[in-house]
Formats: sequence, C-alpha cells, structure tokens
Amino acid sequence: MIISVINHTSGQLTDEEVQNAIRAINYQITEDFEPYWSLGARLRLEGKIGKPNANTLADIRGDAILYLWDQVDVSGALGYHDTNNRGIPYGFVFTQLSKELGEPWTVTLSHEALELIADPEVNLLVQGPHPANKAPFVFHWYEMCDAVQAETYKIDGVEVSNFVLPLYFTGGEETGGRNDFLGKSHGGKTLKSFGVNPGGYVGFFNPSNNKHETFSRKNDEVAEDRQAIKGTAALARRAIRYQRFAKKKTRTRSA
Repeated sequence: MIISVINHTSGQLTDEEVQNAIRAINYQITEDFEPYWSLGARLRLEGKIGKPNANTLADIRGDAILYLWDQVDVSGALGYHDTNNRGIPYGFVFTQLSKELGEPWTVTLSHEALELIADPEVNLLVQGPHPANKAPFVFHWYEMCDAVQAETYKIDGVEVSNFVLPLYFTGGEETGGRNDFLGKSHGGKTLKSFGVNPGGYVGFFNPSNNKHETFSRKNDEVAEDRQAIKGTAALARRAIRYQRFAKKKTRTRSA
C-alpha cells in the first residue's frame, strides 16, 4: 500500500519536517509493525501546500491518503476529501489537535498511519469481552493505537506511537505472550488482551443498546481529557464506522 501524505498546514509544517517524520514512520512500519502484523505500507509526500481548493484534485498517486490539516475543521476537511477523493481510504492529522493533546504531530501521524494500514475501510470489528463487565460480548474497534495511545518512543529523534500486537485481539492470554510493542509495565502488570493502559481507551459497538461506546481506566483523567479533545474531530474517521454498524430501524406493516 502506498499512502499519500498531503501537507495542508498553511506553512506550519515544511516539507523538510514532514519528510523527516515520514522517513521515521516508514522505518517503524517496516521494522516494527510489519514483522508482527504482516501488513505493510509506505508513506510518500505528495500534493500541494497551501489553502485547499475543492475544485482542484489532490495529487494522489497511491492507494490511501493522510492529510496534514492545520485547523480542526472537520466539516471542511471531510468536504474536501469527499469532493476530490471519494472512495479512497483516508485519515486526518489535525496539528492544532495535536497541540491540545500535548503530543508531537509526528505521534498522531504514526497513530493514524498504523490504523489506516490495519483497517483502511474502517469496517473491521472484533468480538471480545465488555471492558467493564466481562460477561456480555461486544464488538471492539480494530484500532492499533488507542489502548496505548499515551505511550511513545523515538526513531532517529522522531517520536512515534506505541501499538498493540495481534495477541491483543485474542480471547485468552498466552504464556509469554506480548500484547503491545513496548510492553511497558504499569503497577507490575503489562497490557492484557482487550485491555487499556493508563492514558488510553478502547471503543466498541455494544449490541445490547445499539451504541458505540468508549472505555478508559477508572479515574484516568488523562484518558478522559484526550477523549474530550479528540471527540471534536471524531467525525473525521469514526463516523464511517458508526454509519456502517449501527442497526437501522425497520417498519413492519400489519395485515
């Protein structure tokens, strides 16, 4: 998969800065992510810099697209994508949102890139236990970074996101198994399958109430703050999942 990166940050980020980030994230994909997931891709900087023009097609030569966007302008951003690139898998990195989260934009780009690779159409769910009540089953979003999104590491000085491993989406724990790349210990314990590390959260579709919900650790103010901030741009990608998996009401006629 070739993922086109389009810089629409109105000069906030130079091509040189973006290229440095892309080089590190491509290394992360090849050397860290792909050996575990057998899923690969290459990010490639393309397109135009400056104010987006809905009448001008973006210069895309790949299979998917990631936009670097300066403002949290969800409606404008989605409108631009739908006008120019309908049907192409996509993601957005809002640099203003990254500042509010207190994380480098490179972490957000890494986060979005890995999740675009694993679930390009935003249509994958995995059956698993309810995070708060293990009895009922729910359908977890197939997200690579949300559960560990507060954890990062550096590649050539560029900060990138931690991510979960395939065993994370399995029903039982395996002896010696690892559920995330960094494997950090919190309170003497590492990440459990379908679990959440401090600062992270998970999303899922709950068939019992026909709603998408999120879950984080109790009294985890960092995770709550991140959810509140990211919620302002949720429509940029989550809306696709909501629309596809929400049950539609049907009308019946009486005889």
